[in-house]
Amino acid sequence: MALEQYLIVLLLKLGVVTLLASFLARSGAFQRMLMREQRTLNQRLLLALSLASIFGTGAAIRIVTRGVYQAVDLGLEASLLAGLLGGYVTGLLAGSLISIPAMLKHEYLTLPLLAGAGALGGLLRNCAPDPELIWRFSPFPDLRIHRYFRRDHQHVRAAFQMFFLLAILSAEFLRLALDRISPGWIFAIRPRWSHPHPLAEAAVYVTTVFAVTLPLKIWNNTRTERKLEEQQRLLIQARLDALSRQINPHFLFNTLNTVSSLIRTDPDQARAVLYKLSNILRRLLRKHDNFNALAEELEFIDDYLSIEMVRFGEKLRFDKQVDAAALDRLVPSMILQPLVENSVRHGLSRKIEGGTIRLRARLRHGRLHLLVEDDGVGISEERLATLLEEGIGVSNVNERLKVLFGSDYRMCIDSKPGQGTRVEIEIPELQPGGPGGA
Repeated sequence: MALEQYLIVLLLKLGVVTLLASFLARSGAFQRMLMREQRTLNQRLLLALSLASIFGTGAAIRIVTRGVYQAVDLGLEASLLAGLLGGYVTGLLAGSLISIPAMLKHEYLTLPLLAGAGALGGLLRNCAPDPELIWRFSPFPDLRIHRYFRRDHQHVRAAFQMFFLLAILSAEFLRLALDRISPGWIFAIRPRWSHPHPLAEAAVYVTTVFAVTLPLKIWNNTRTERKLEEQQRLLIQARLDALSRQINPHFLFNTLNTVSSLIRTDPDQARAVLYKLSNILRRLLRKHDNFNALAEELEFIDDYLSIEMVRFGEKLRFDKQVDAAALDRLVPSMILQPLVENSVRHGLSRKIEGGTIRLRARLRHGRLHLLVEDDGVGISEERLATLLEEGIGVSNVNERLKVLFGSDYRMCIDSKPGQGTRVEIEIPELQPGGPGGA
């Protein structure tokens, strides 16, 4: 095989792996597999069969055509990818199945090599400090030495990227070594002429690294698109939930009954309550933004609690302490009202002597800290354990925070029966005109 022909085969190999990865990415079933980080045994087996059927066909084509189409045999790369995506079981099974055509042609070293490559992919998956690092792998490692001596997680991530790259190179080195030791017992693309240039040898390793990297990038783009679609759906659903849940019919009916009573005894107070109610309804019915200034959210809380204070009288007290610097920071729209409403409905309305709601907001180290606290009846331990999943207002707030910030937020609920409930939220500090201000 001449040098030009050899290089063309390597380029065709990259084209084939890109084509097959794109083909798989268009499958709805495969997209659903990509979105799962944890899979059942049946799902892992199905993933292995899917990859083996596609890439095993390439190995069979290479054998049937007697090596005319060498570029379509991607058994080693596919076995590594199977382990990376599904773990040991998926990698071992996919590698074993892909090796069947080669075994029938008496290439007996193919089975242990591909099964081992699948297990190596599973090892890489388990060693990853963060599963997302697998998808972010780059064939161009960060060689800045200082990253390996930092106290944060950067050195761990950088070390994993280097380990990832060395694992791929080691698998290809083993394949080439076996091909030299036992020609005909395994298939490998390498220079066959005498005294090949070192760069020709290096081209094999570069091709293998990119043959693993390109599918990961293609599939990661698919995952990102699906995640964005899902986040958009959740945001729309969250807005609908905010309209239907945060200002519930009981509040509206009770407010109207209060106004009806005040019309006879205190018309001025009735007009004030109607004005505040109209502010609330106007805000809910107008187009919602994802983020609003904290000052706007506090104005909404003031209107809401002013109405509740008319209904409950001196039983309900409100204490607000907000850092002036935090007033113009952006917060998710309608993030505080469900928490305040829970304090009124479930914490203080059941307490004969009433109580106090405290709201705090402060900036600290680039984070905005929000606190809603009451001294009401509290929540039982059993109910508290499921509140983030089942509590209507609280779960809605938590879900929207998860959609907007991913893992970069903290929401903590602490409650003791008979003493009250405390909800703390910590989110990144967002300034007007920043990423959240669109």
